[in-house]
Amino acid sequence: MPYLVREHLFIGNIGDAAEVLQHGSDEITHILSVLSSASISFFSEWRSGLSIPTKEIRKVYVGDSGNADAITDETKSSSAPKKLLYSLEYAGKDLKFIRMAAPLRDMENENLLDSLDVCLDFIEESRKEGSVLVHCFAGVSRRMVEDASLSLAYALMEGKQPRSSCAAIIAAYLMKTEQLSQADAIESLRQSCEFVCPNDGFLDQLKMFEEMGFKVDHASTVYKRFHLKVLGDCYNRGERIDTSKFGADPGLPTENISSDVDVSLTKGTTPARAYRCKKCRRVVALQGNVVDHVPGEGETAFEWHKRRSGNPFNKPDDQCSSVFVEPLRWMRTVEEGALEGKLLCAHCEARLGYFNWSGIQCSCGTWITPAFQLHKSRVDISSM
Repeated sequence: MPYLVREHLFIGNIGDAAEVLQHGSDEITHILSVLSSASISFFSEWRSGLSIPTKEIRKVYVGDSGNADAITDETKSSSAPKKLLYSLEYAGKDLKFIRMAAPLRDMENENLLDSLDVCLDFIEESRKEGSVLVHCFAGVSRRMVEDASLSLAYALMEGKQPRSSCAAIIAAYLMKTEQLSQADAIESLRQSCEFVCPNDGFLDQLKMFEEMGFKVDHASTVYKRFHLKVLGDCYNRGERIDTSKFGADPGLPTENISSDVDVSLTKGTTPARAYRCKKCRRVVALQGNVVDHVPGEGETAFEWHKRRSGNPFNKPDDQCSSVFVEPLRWMRTVEEGALEGKLLCAHCEARLGYFNWSGIQCSCGTWITPAFQLHKSRVDISSM
């Protein structure tokens, strides 16, 4: 049987979910599957001959907005297929269960943060309507030795704890609903089920979740750094970067700027900072697009020695000669897929800076990877 974590909230493995879907349950009404594949066929691949009836409700892809129920022909025929965010379906005996499947691999470089909102909302709504089982493949019980793959069995024999992606989801839910730290949430979960251990990458992302105030704040520096790392990892794996993941062009009219730009930064009592091309005055970035970094040790951080005059170190406020931003949709050279290159103004083509997916060292000495750099000498800084 699955483990009870909180009232109407269970954690288990793929075997527990299969048992519920095949034979029904007096308690569980909803299932959240956190598996590498969202398809129900994953169950039959896991156990030969297992057949579970389903009826699709909807599929939602990363980048979809507005009406999530409709998947257009344009989406299906796109040359760069979108990544599935989640699928929702009726499943199991008499199609009585509502199953959400979030395709997440239990790997350290997997993007957990971008799936948290939909998963946590599903858990919350499911608990209001009935009870929910959250499961992944590896499982959390002593029975895992019988059902697990060979690689997991070897890990157990070597004394390693199973790493559970569903545990990371539930830990995030406890963090949000009970205002627990990452460490306290994991410890609380282990009181219900001792055999859980999210991988290090998931633990790091749960710590980011805590730092953002138990929400995925796309406008925060914490998330922007993480998002850049995700894009950099994709580029290094040779994947084509989906430009829909770039920040909106702040130089477009306000009504055309999508919701991924924090327009609240342009309103309120404190005027937002805007960066404009010095030549044509086009807005190229807002303060909300800036990815802050901790200043390095100045010239001592460089391997070479520059000729110095007067004070060998710059003042802290003047230490960085550039500002680093998230990739934006006006950056045509970046869209073309180059490893590095110049950043040219979309209006007058004046050179504003440089980008490099492998990283750039700021004048303060800190390495930014990947880096999208605007030289302060090429832009004017003003208030919106």
